[in-house]
Amino acid sequence: MRGLIDRKGEQIGYFVGDKLYTMDGEYTGRLEGEYIVNLAGERVWRVVGQGVYSLDQSETIGYISGAPLEHDD
Repeated sequence: MRGLIDRKGEQIGYFVGDKLYTMDGEYTGRLEGEYIVNLAGERVWRVVGQGVYSLDQSETIGYISGAPLEHDD
């Protein structure tokens, strides 16, 4: 599983392909290039390598762990 881990080490979401889900299974956004965007397509966080940061990179959100999963669509 490819997870979204916060800076305290707790898993807060997971990816199926490029789609991001909460731990409750709600589709909440997607990985689009170097950004995680919400359902409206607005950039929420920036991805640099495996790190996830605020858009201006002044705050660390966490990181993406695990191997990528195949797209399901």
